[in-house]
Amino acid sequence: MKAFTLGRYVPYNSWIHRLDPRLKILATILLMVCVFFNFPTWSMRYLMGGLLFAVISILVACTKISFRDVIGSLRHLWFMVIFLLIIYVLVPNGNHTLPEAWNLNGWVVYWDSFAEAGRILLRLVMMIELTLVLTASTKPLDLTYALEWYLTPLKVFHFPAAEVAMIISIALRFIPTLLEDTQRVMKAQSSRGVDFEHGSLWKRLMGVTSLVIPLFVSSFVRSEELANAMECRGYDPQAKRTRYHVLHFHWLDLLALVLSSALLAGYITVSVMNLDFFAMLGWAAL
Repeated sequence: MKAFTLGRYVPYNSWIHRLDPRLKILATILLMVCVFFNFPTWSMRYLMGGLLFAVISILVACTKISFRDVIGSLRHLWFMVIFLLIIYVLVPNGNHTLPEAWNLNGWVVYWDSFAEAGRILLRLVMMIELTLVLTASTKPLDLTYALEWYLTPLKVFHFPAAEVAMIISIALRFIPTLLEDTQRVMKAQSSRGVDFEHGSLWKRLMGVTSLVIPLFVSSFVRSEELANAMECRGYDPQAKRTRYHVLHFHWLDLLALVLSSALLAGYITVSVMNLDFFAMLGWAAL
């Protein structure tokens, strides 16, 4: 859990840190859309997915997030991969473009199942990396301002934009804190003889129960302390608030917006037109 950096701000003076938080949220959404585009062949799916993965990995490196931390935060995805692989093997899709992997007494397993599970894994990794880049390069207060700015038009319908933005920001801020509390409670319970890794299923379930209850109590205590601290500082969600730091767009924000929009436009074009670069190279060779 120490390697998990979701919601934790990493102070550094990189060009990603200097971007406007409103632009970073928009760019994250645009890249998230690129993650879910479909393409005609498996070769194109992995080519476009690998290209987007390379772009996101460059962003991770520029944010100065340790790749060891990223890999550590993804180490629990193996269960998801195995689960998806079992689902795709037991419930195969009728459209098979790859040959059979094996045939056991009429039970046919195609390579499409493994390819689909790998593509889902690649999408999950890219989504987590994009979230890490956003939260690690944006201060929680700036993220709150950006979310409130996007929710401002809903104030016409009496939507509590400021309150919702504050709730989302606090939730992201307390993810690392809850993980640290989880590690602390696990060590405390282990010192009292609770085994979270060995024993029967019932013993493990009881061990998880001994972990969840203290976490709930700790979370409620923290929330009450935070509410009291905000009230002591005069926080009033209904009052009109001023800001010490005013957000402004700069030329770097415009450049980042143009590049992310161009990347999205390219993926839309390739997906809608069903382009296959490998087939085009084959025609060119002929």
